[in-house]
Formats: sequence, C-alpha cells, structure tokens
Amino acid sequence: MNLKSALLCGAMLLAAPAAIANDEKPKYGGGIEIGTVYVTLSALSWDANDFNWKHNHDTGLVYEQLFSADLSKSVKAGGKHPFIADAWLPSDAMRGELAESWEWKENPLRVEIKLRKGIMWPEKPGVMKSREFVADDVLFAYTRLDASPRKIKGYFDHIAKVHAPDKHTVIFEFKDYFAEWDYRFGYGYFSGIYPKEVVEAGANNWKNVNGTGPYMLTDFVSGNSNVYTKNPDYWDKDKIGGQEYKLPFIDKITYRTIKDEATFVTALRTGKLDILEAIRWQNVDSLKKSVPQLKWNRWLNMSGTFLAFRVDVDSPFKDVRVRRALNMAVNKDEIVKAYYNGNAELFAYPMHPDYVGYFQPLKEMPASVQELFKFDPAKAKKLLAEAGHPKGFTFKVQVCSCSPDHMDLLPLVSAYLEQVGVKMEIQPMEYGAFLSAMTSRTLSVGYMMNNGHTNPTTTIRKSFTTGQQWNPSGWSDPKYDAKMDEVYRTKDEATRIKMLREMTVEILDLAPYIWLPTPYVYTAWWPWVKNYAGELRAGSVRPGPIYARMWLDQEMKKKMGH
Repeated sequence: MNLKSALLCGAMLLAAPAAIANDEKPKYGGGIEIGTVYVTLSALSWDANDFNWKHNHDTGLVYEQLFSADLSKSVKAGGKHPFIADAWLPSDAMRGELAESWEWKENPLRVEIKLRKGIMWPEKPGVMKSREFVADDVLFAYTRLDASPRKIKGYFDHIAKVHAPDKHTVIFEFKDYFAEWDYRFGYGYFSGIYPKEVVEAGANNWKNVNGTGPYMLTDFVSGNSNVYTKNPDYWDKDKIGGQEYKLPFIDKITYRTIKDEATFVTALRTGKLDILEAIRWQNVDSLKKSVPQLKWNRWLNMSGTFLAFRVDVDSPFKDVRVRRALNMAVNKDEIVKAYYNGNAELFAYPMHPDYVGYFQPLKEMPASVQELFKFDPAKAKKLLAEAGHPKGFTFKVQVCSCSPDHMDLLPLVSAYLEQVGVKMEIQPMEYGAFLSAMTSRTLSVGYMMNNGHTNPTTTIRKSFTTGQQWNPSGWSDPKYDAKMDEVYRTKDEATRIKMLREMTVEILDLAPYIWLPTPYVYTAWWPWVKNYAGELRAGSVRPGPIYARMWLDQEMKKKMGH
C-alpha cells in the first residue's frame, strides 16, 4: 500500500454490502458446526503474547482488531475479493473495525486512529465488570505484545512511540515509513485487542477470554471443540436488502476438532458439520455424488508446500548443487497430474497467483529457476557427484501427522530421491512437537511443511531472512536482509513490487527447499447456511466477521432431514 492509498483507505468508513440474492431476509437463532481450515488442530494458545499463529483463528470471534475485511467488497456481494488469503487485506478491501477512521500525518510521521465510541466490554464474572472500550485498551494490548519475550524479531522496530491523547484516539508514530503498518498492528496474527482484566485473571485460560466481538467463548475441550455463543451487547450492524440488522444472526458457533480425515468428511456428508472449509480433491467427487445439495468453492491453497533443507548446520544441504539436484530429482509435473489429478499448480510459492503484480509466472522466470521444476534425474546425479556425493546420502525428515496430504506425499518424494541415491528417514510427529522443533531450532536437516503465503511482503521476510521463526532452513544472508529492510521502507507500491519480484527470483534459484506443487482445496457447506460463499478470512486467519454475518435457515434444515 502506498501513502496515497493509505490516506484514501483511511478516509473510508464501513460500506453497506449488496443485497442478498432473491431478497432473502436474515433469520436469527440456531447453531452451526464448522470444520474450519484447521479442522485437525486444536487451539494452541489463548494469549496473543505467545505469538502463536493460530491464536487469532480461535479468538477472532471474541477479540476484535483495529481493522478488518470490508466484506461488502466480497465476490458474493458483487465485489472482486474472495477473502481467501491467509493474512492480506488489499488497500481497497479494508475497513475500520474498532477503528472508526484513520489519517496519516507528517512531522513526525504518524497515523492517527479514531476509535468507535460506545463499544462495551461485556461483563465476565470473575474477570471484569462491563465497561467502555477506550484507547488505553489498545495501548495496553500493543505495549504488552511489544514486550513479549516471544516477539518475532524486528516485528515492531518501525514504531517509535504509541500514545493516546484522549480516550478515543490512538497515535502510532513511526521511525520510518513501513509498508506493513496496517497488517502488523491493525489486522495481524497477534493484534487482537483485549482488556487488562483478562491478563490479570490469566490470559491463557480460555475461561477468562473476554472481548468486544460478536461472540463469547463459552466452552473449550482440547482436541474436540471450541464453543462460541452470541454476545447480546455486540455493537455492529449490517445492511441487507436496504434494511439494517443487528449482528450476529446465529446464536451458537462450534468449531469441531477432528483429526481423522475420513471422520470429518463423513461428518459433513451426514450433516453433523454445516461447513467444512478444507477438503482435499480426493473426496470431492464422492461428496458431490452422495450429497448433491452441497454448495462448493474451490481455491488455491494459501500455503506453500515444500521440503526444507537446513543450511545453518553441517549437512550436505550447505551446497547449492545438492539442493538444486534434489529439486531436479522430483517429478513435480507428475505430482500435479498423477498425485493431485490436476488439482494443483506446479508453481505458486513463495508468491501466490492471487497477489496480482507481485506474482510472476514460471514461464517468465529465468532458465535457472525453470530448471528446478523440470524432472532431470541424470543432471541431478551429475550435480550430486560434483558436490562429493556420487553414491548419495541419507537424511532425516520430520513431518506432521496432522497433514493427510503431507503423510501421503512425502513417501512419493522419497521414492523419487531414492532413484538418485538419496534416502530419507521419515519421522511423523504430532503438531505441538513438530512446531516446537522448528521454533526451538531442534528440527532435523529435512523438514516437510506448509507455510502460509501471508501477504506479498511477509511471505519473503518470514521464510528467508535471518532469525525468523518461520525460516525452517535457517537461511541467513545479510545482503538479502538489507533488501528486505529497503522493501519495507519504500512507499511506492510499484517499486516494492519490482524489488520483491527480484528477491523472489533470487531465493527460488538458491533452492533452500524442494519447491513442491500447491494444491487446490475445496470448501463445502449445506444450503441452509445463508449469506456465505466460502469466504475464509477477514484478516489474519480470522473468520469471525464472516461467521457473524451468516444466518441459518432452520426450517430448510429440518425439511432436509437434519
């Protein structure tokens, strides 16, 4: 976002979404069960201070943020945005949530945010009395996050000072312009606003979670469910068919945690789940035949799939010839055609094709990058021999048992590598241990994972700059880091795009990973779920505002036998 775009964006207030098709009137009440994008993963932390990526997904119905998606710009409402991206709100698709408006000013460079008035924290017995949301709450949440011992390196280094001149104004002063200003503290993974009373009661105890959002967290069973019930004092409204309605419509929303793929697919088929957000292509045809009433949305995964090589320890992967050889040894085109049955893109990471302008197709890449996506075992063997491994070698690879796709795909990758003499020892792990291995830098020299594209800048920064926790290879290059710093300080988006394209080519060529195809994923829902078209995120992995606008046609559900 350039400065002009930011100013224009800051002037916008919430626009009314387009009328729903067929002039359906919203209905209140009922409950829905959702298998979210992360159906296999239970909540990992209720406290933003832990800097856990999934926190925002589980608290996003309760804790609100300064900014959110402007859902009136969705494809469903006649706009151009599908709201699938895991953590990117384009400048024309962002609205104020707790922020009513914002404005950039100079000397010092700052953004002044005016907060909505009259928003209340609900009463929570044992935690807090009901009181008004004010600027000091924003200051408290930001300051605590900035002081967290788990803070991502450099996360708020661009901010010089944050202060509140009055109870409804917050000012963020900047050391330099920063291209991700809105994402970092406005709609980011950790930027939910919570009151000090929650921290005093114990922020990581789910029973103490209390926010200004459309729902309240009323039950949590690890490995089973999160239950959210309607906040009767919620402030926001939506205009539908020319009439204004108080949000939310649905009384109760339950996230189901189901680790077994066959079980969660069956739960959708039998109507025990109203929505299943992430379905592999293998299950789609059978579902469409057995339950033709289901509605569908197909989307290209917003996480890249790869096998990372550690380059920060003594291993064969310190040699770029080895890394390039293993890329050439894998028949990626065959994976797209045979393993995914065509339901994947050969090349869609680290930039995502939805990042228009930032994404550069493979055919436009230099020959040296294109070579990494062509199956050439003969050249792979030649490179391995040149690097001193004529007979290959053996290495350990950790993989999360929570991913059916990875558990199926990794043995196939292993079979390709064996053809050039390289053998894998595959170690499946539960998610908690798997994630901890990366964040504590105790991971093996091979690490099979998905990493969210996030947004056009973060996708490069978090994966390939020094000391970042989502950098499994341990990649570190001071010159590359300096380029990243320059990107963030650059106001003009067109210039940033050019810089990021060059950085993307550079890291692709150096091959710290085996770059693997990106699969398409399907979302399905029963037709009694209304005002929904498969949107997934209204911020950083945060679906709360989307769910708050859905309603349930209970009469239809009953007529359909559920």
